[in-house]
Amino acid sequence: MGEPAFDMVIRGGAVATATDVFKADVGIRGERIAAIGERLPPGRQEIDARSRYVLPGGIDSHCHIEQLSAGGLMNADTWESATASAAFGGTTTVISFAAQHVGMQLPQVIEDYSALAQKGAIVDYCFHMIVSDATEQLVRHDLPAAIKAGHASIKLFMTYDKLRVQDEQALDVLMTARENRAMVCVHAENHGMIAWMGKRLLERGYTAPKYHAVSHPRVSETEAFERLIAMAALIDQPIMIFHVSTREGAAIIRRARGSGQKVFGETCPQYLFMTAQDLDRPGLEGAKWMCSPPPRSRDDQEALWQALALGDLQTVTSDHAPYRFDASGKLSAGPNANFKQMANGQPGLETRLPILFDAMVSKGRMDLCRFVQLTATEPAKIYNLHPRKGTIAIGTDADIAIWNPRRKVTLSDAMMHDRTGYTPFAGRTVTGWPEQVLRRGALIVSDGKLQASAGSGRFLPRTGGPAAEPSGRLAPEMDSRRNFGARLYD
Repeated sequence: MGEPAFDMVIRGGAVATATDVFKADVGIRGERIAAIGERLPPGRQEIDARSRYVLPGGIDSHCHIEQLSAGGLMNADTWESATASAAFGGTTTVISFAAQHVGMQLPQVIEDYSALAQKGAIVDYCFHMIVSDATEQLVRHDLPAAIKAGHASIKLFMTYDKLRVQDEQALDVLMTARENRAMVCVHAENHGMIAWMGKRLLERGYTAPKYHAVSHPRVSETEAFERLIAMAALIDQPIMIFHVSTREGAAIIRRARGSGQKVFGETCPQYLFMTAQDLDRPGLEGAKWMCSPPPRSRDDQEALWQALALGDLQTVTSDHAPYRFDASGKLSAGPNANFKQMANGQPGLETRLPILFDAMVSKGRMDLCRFVQLTATEPAKIYNLHPRKGTIAIGTDADIAIWNPRRKVTLSDAMMHDRTGYTPFAGRTVTGWPEQVLRRGALIVSDGKLQASAGSGRFLPRTGGPAAEPSGRLAPEMDSRRNFGARLYD
């Protein structure tokens, strides 16, 4: 007998892409998908996927891993623990951050974060570059060099004392991105409004975690969105607006896209499944649910689901920002800390896909193709990882998650694989679970066990892609449904 035709065959599953669901075998040679069809020849290894879904591995394009905050606080995860949790949750690619704080040189920042990822990453990865010190050296030399080296996305903050850039600096970065064909991602909230509200709440003795939500007025989001979109229009530079949390914010993005502007948007599970009431808990317990922007209302949840259904928002990310509920994290300022002294952020790399699958597929909010599109294909396209990542097709990396659509799991703190010590979704029961996960053809999760070593993940260099093209025209994925339902948020 001759050599097997494939290194692995995933046999008899329902294969799903962003456009189709079909029963097929998937044949893998080396790291890539070599064949998709019926009754493929045997492989050296075979996986019986009958009664299972065969989906592209998830891409989480917004997560903070082994990152130092501007205040000097290290988050809870290492690259090994964070990417292990990603793998258990069906995610095979992450885009994390290389965070430049004031006074730091960007080349050294990228080198330092790259070393940590090379040592620990279990899934494949790349970086958004956080820019907080937009010097002439950075915008004229360091950013273009970094983009040329494959770091083709930048993150800016419009709030936080030690991170925010002024409008003129933001315009400089937008222009550099335009000239070098990079994407600019933005945390867009009005800093003055948040600072003003926070100061007055503390002066009146409102210090509990629940007042964090009050301190971020919803108009702080809408004002910043409008200002950011205007700046991007002036430069003709595509932007991604991170973690959209309000009905009004979604409406602004819809109007901008309808008028032909190159605006993309994401939201996160905390805005689809949580409200400000989740922060209202005894003592400081509500700090576990603190993130920025904060969860809003059920009305906002429904508006965001509608925005996802209509294509106004293109991705759902975890914004994984893990801080332990102890003196090393959320309570670093002591047991009497006020909400302004508590680290913002929630863990979510592991739970993102299961809770979305439960809501979208098992409970019927959307179909399986839309789930794949929002969690894998669209982020791959927007950040220029497609077609290598984000879909199941001949020639793509064999990044695959095999889901049992009937398996019920109750989420708990103890089952998480990150180092945060808790999940804000503890007690939630989901239907649908990724039981086996492949990264570039290698089985990295099976039977509840990790089968990959730290450092086996690979860096993914990216140059500017179609979504980052400042061509004076809409990117292809922004052409459809431009004006349909434009008043739905009014």
